[in-house]
Amino acid sequence: MGRGRHVGPVGCGQLTKLANQAIVGITIGAVSEALLLVKAGGGDPEAAREAISGGFADSRILQVHGERMLKHDFQPGGTVAIQLKDLDNILEAARDAGLKLPFTECARAGFAELAAKPETAKLDHSALLLWLEAMNEPHSLKP
Repeated sequence: MGRGRHVGPVGCGQLTKLANQAIVGITIGAVSEALLLVKAGGGDPEAAREAISGGFADSRILQVHGERMLKHDFQPGGTVAIQLKDLDNILEAARDAGLKLPFTECARAGFAELAAKPETAKLDHSALLLWLEAMNEPHSLKP
């Protein structure tokens, strides 16, 4: 997760780890939606991913998970179930701090649906795309 750095008093390192996972979970959703939007509009999502690369929206998630989404290859790295656990921990920390995090709540809803099914709970967290495809049938990134 980046470089070692002092970020504050005891517990802030854990909050920073949770902040990282909030960015990961939400960004996986954004990449999924973006690629699905391009394909639904008749475009080539792989070409769109390449066009975005190097720009302001480029990220490791766009590169690594975007490729997994395009190939529908959801062999686990970080799993749906673990991402859900992290999102639950984020929302608990947010409640303790008096915060409401609606983007994290939305991402959590998608991961929770996937985690509830044994066939998708152990997939890579980039499989959040499957949740979006299910609600947007017949649109899919399936090759």
